[in-house]
This record gives sequence, structure tokens and C-alpha cells, in this order.
Amino acid sequence: MDKLPRWADLVLVPLISLALAAAISALVILAIGGDPVEAVTIMVNGALGSPYGWGYTLYYATSFIFTGLGVAVAYHAGQFNIGGEGQAQLGGLGVALVCLAAPWPHWSLALPAAILGAGVFGAAWAAVPAWLAAKRGSHIVITTIMFNYIAAALIVYLLVEVLRPAGQMDPATARFPAGASLPTFGEIPGLSAIFSKNVPANVTFFVAVFACWAVWLLLWRSRLGYEIRAFGKSEPAARYAGISPTKMIMVSMLISGGLSGMMAINNVMGEAERLLQNSAEGAGFIGIAVALMGRNHPVGIFLAAILFGFLYQGGAELGLWTTIPIELRLLLQGLVILFTGALDTMVRMMLAPFFRVRRAA
Repeated sequence: MDKLPRWADLVLVPLISLALAAAISALVILAIGGDPVEAVTIMVNGALGSPYGWGYTLYYATSFIFTGLGVAVAYHAGQFNIGGEGQAQLGGLGVALVCLAAPWPHWSLALPAAILGAGVFGAAWAAVPAWLAAKRGSHIVITTIMFNYIAAALIVYLLVEVLRPAGQMDPATARFPAGASLPTFGEIPGLSAIFSKNVPANVTFFVAVFACWAVWLLLWRSRLGYEIRAFGKSEPAARYAGISPTKMIMVSMLISGGLSGMMAINNVMGEAERLLQNSAEGAGFIGIAVALMGRNHPVGIFLAAILFGFLYQGGAELGLWTTIPIELRLLLQGLVILFTGALDTMVRMMLAPFFRVRRAA
């Protein structure tokens, strides 16, 4: 198959994959008696038609940026980290322990500590699958999936038996002190003129943008990033160049787990202000689709996260205002994963003849 131009590979292929996913979703809506045009109108208005919708879209996108970056870093090292969900839940535990450890006087002091707690706990949860892959040859996909289930069971046990305040029936930690409350967009000078205090988007969005820049700097402007990418492209060549496979697997998975864990700053510290069951809400899995669609580049991941934030918020509005089930957004997300991942080559094969003729002309 002929190689596509870079712009087509980065822009055209994802757009066609998205169009195919949307077309099949429209057929499904028609099959269940719905109106695709009405569905799209409600989704666009609900997710992008007001500051309230934008606030929720950016809130969801913030979580997806972190988990997408986590998947991308592991991908560049040739690892498929599917354990972002468990690492995000353990990151939430790290955030909760840090926030409850002291009566924080101001959020600006609590935020760096929470970032550290989330990153360390997320990285620690990725460390065991990484060690098993590096030292024992275990399949990283299998072990990280298993660790997702272990993380869910561990969090339930801790919330019910250890962290639940006395006399409280709800399996959740106590509320974080007021000094650990992150300002929402409605409380940030400048943005408060646009967004209300009801939107959950908060300062974590800017941390996520900074994380995109930091990951780009790491992967494309540092020696460690070069070694990670070289190892991911060809392990034998990397070995010949003196790059340690054990080091690359461990380092890339620790960074990947740490980034996924940092997602908890957005939802646990910024929105719920306490640790609840299933706090990650599937964002660890959506991060896989975000990374695939964003071509594992921070800029692409940022844009793909905005798209999936739109699908999440628009899908919620769809379930609220129509009889179309909210699970339809899961169908659309699954189709996007299918076309951007498993059927990516099919889309390229469709485009290859067009560019071959164009080059020959």
C-alpha cells in the first residue's frame, strides 16, 4: 500500500473514520425509529450551544486528555497500557489521602501536592504490570486489564471498611477541607464573565494543557523520549544501540500510569471533592480511543479529547431530551475506536488509489 501524505495521515484519515462512525450511528438511530438530524442538533446545542454545555464538554475533555496522554506514552514504547481505568482510580486514592491529610489553607498549595499524590499512586499501580512485562515477559494487556478489576475491588474495600467516616452509610471518604477546593471556570477572573459557577470545568484544564506540552517535550525534545520512541519502533535495534528494554518498559509505564492517575485531580478534587466508587467513570478506556484518534501526539490528543468531551456531554443531552438511549454514545465511541484502530488500514487503502493517481498526474 502506498504511503499517504502526512497531512492526509494526520487529518484526513481520522476525519473519514469519524464520518464513517457517524454514518453508521445515524443508520442505527433510524433503525430504532429516531431522527438523526434531531439527534445531531440536540448534541451540538447541548454540548456547544451554551457556556453551560462548553463547561461540561471541557470538564470531560480534561479527564480524557490525561488518560489519552497516558496511553500515548506507553504506545511510543511499544506497550499497550489498557489499565488507565485502574490507575485513574488509584490516582483518586492518592488525591483523597493528600487532601484529607491536612487542613490546606489554599488550593494553590493543595493542588501541587494532589498532583504528586495522584501521579505517584497511578505510577505505582502501573509498576507491577510493567515489572512483570519487563522481567517475566507477561503480556501487558492481560495484566493491566486484571489490575483494573483489582483496583475497583480495592477501592470498594477501602471506601467501605477504612476511609468511610463513622456513622456514614455512603461508601465514600469525608469531604475535602475548603482549602482544597479547586476554583471552577465560573470562579476564575476573566472566565467568570462567560461561565457560571455551576459548570464543573476547573483549573485542572490548564494542568492538562501543560501536561500536553510536557509530554511533547519529553517525547520529541529529550534523550529519554528519543530512547522510548526508538525502543517502540524496533526493540532489536534499540538493544543494539545500548538501550535497556527493562528501563524503557518500566519508565514508559510509570509515566503512563502517573498521567492516568492525574486524571483524578479533575473529577475527585475538582468536582466531587471526595473519593467515590467508580470515580474514573470509564475515562481510562476512553483514553485509548482518544490516543488512537489523536495519532498518539499531544496536539491530536487534545483535539480528540475535545471531540469525545462533546460526545459525552452531547450524549447526555440526547438521553435527557429524546427517547434515544444514552448508551448510543457508547456505540459511537466504539465505532470510532473500531475505525481509528482496527479498521485504520481499511481507510488508508480506500484513499491510496486517489493519491496514487494524483502523484502520477
